[in-house]
Amino acid sequence: MRNKSIGVFVSLLAVLLFSVPMFAHHGSAAFDMGKRLTMKGTVTDWIWANPHCFLKYDSTDASGNVVHWVVETSNPPDMINSGWSKQSLKPGDQVTITVEPVKNGRPVGHLLEVILPDGKTLSAWGGAKRKEVPGNGF
Repeated sequence: MRNKSIGVFVSLLAVLLFSVPMFAHHGSAAFDMGKRLTMKGTVTDWIWANPHCFLKYDSTDASGNVVHWVVETSNPPDMINSGWSKQSLKPGDQVTITVEPVKNGRPVGHLLEVILPDGKTLSAWGGAKRKEVPGNGF
């Protein structure tokens, strides 16, 4: 009986230890929720991958310095449902990007919207305002 109790305790402890990082992954505490930055940029890479797609681009700051940004989006199936594809962006594209930046001021954030060279607008969140979902962050 005692061995069974120890086994159950160890199993529960293992579940708790491994589940905490999964919840933390989807938090939004690092992002300045509600703050939006819109800038023109040049695409350097469009990474179509799970668990998130990433857009890398160069933009110029107020001082004329080139800033290398990296912004994340959702996963490919969600992006497809929002009208995106693996071919939506390519290196060299001149685009207008709207992001929700991180709080620490680094050039990192959530991608909210991109205006493509042909004028088409793609929303990273299906065109609707993002909703906060408890425990999910998105």
